Amino acid sequence: MPAGGKPTVRSRRLGAALRRLRLNALLDQEHAAEAVACSTAKISRIESGTVSARVGDVRVLLDLYEVEDAAERKRLEKLARDSNKRGWWLNFPFQSPALDRLGDFLSLETDATYIRAWQPVFIPGLLQTPDYTRALTEANPEVLSSEAADEIVKVRQERRRVFEESGARFAAVIWEPAISGPMPSANVHRDQLAHLIRMAKQPNVTLQVLPHTEWAAARVAPAFVALSYAHEASPEAIVQDTLVNSVILEDHEDMAGYVHAFDALRSAALTPDRSLTFIRKTMNGIIAENEES
Repeated sequence: MPAGGKPTVRSRRLGAALRRLRLNALLDQEHAAEAVACSTAKISRIESGTVSARVGDVRVLLDLYEVEDAAERKRLEKLARDSNKRGWWLNFPFQSPALDRLGDFLSLETDATYIRAWQPVFIPGLLQTPDYTRALTEANPEVLSSEAADEIVKVRQERRRVFEESGARFAAVIWEPAISGPMPSANVHRDQLAHLIRMAKQPNVTLQVLPHTEWAAARVAPAFVALSYAHEASPEAIVQDTLVNSVILEDHEDMAGYVHAFDALRSAALTPDRSLTFIRKTMNGIIAENEES
């Protein structure tokens, strides 16, 4: 059973996938229970994520549901195997309520193979430099100490390292004011834009700038991150940040509007090449200002 008797993100995702496959196969929980020699109550707990499914049971259920896609079978078996796996963030020497609240989001992000981000105000977290993160953190009224700020910066940079090592695809649309607007210092601004340029050149990263004149497109949705897994382009989770935690949407009907919103944003944004040119021009302007001062 997941720690504390609560569904983990992975067990919940696995359960939802198994339920969807069962319904697609037009079978009820009694059929599933008979196949794995358990009670219907256990199948219900597996599908809700309250109980972690064993890899062997997952294989039996996938056979029952006639799932032949090798990649999909491998993905779901891995979810079963990793459902109670310790998250990398739990290895930090410090722990805090803020870090604990991020656990579900960090688990989702760590497993994702395709991440889409819309940011009208800030640089997306996975693309931030340490100095930029610290500036944002110190401006947050919820962060009351330099130790807490250090914690957030370290976690953000570890998130970036995990992402870069994973090879996941990342597509971001950033509204122009987040790039050209003032930052705490010219050096922070310049270094952050230089890092954006480096990241935009990576084969798995697509970066687009939404011009400030596209104000209608910028208002289609607040900032969000869409997370997809394996070969599925459709997201399995939408994450939105509040001042103190992250809100996670997993209902497919709730997520549909965000998918359409991201498509609209990408259509209204500059192409990746023109976006890179814009960022470079903005950075050069900042360098010129800094040299004049």
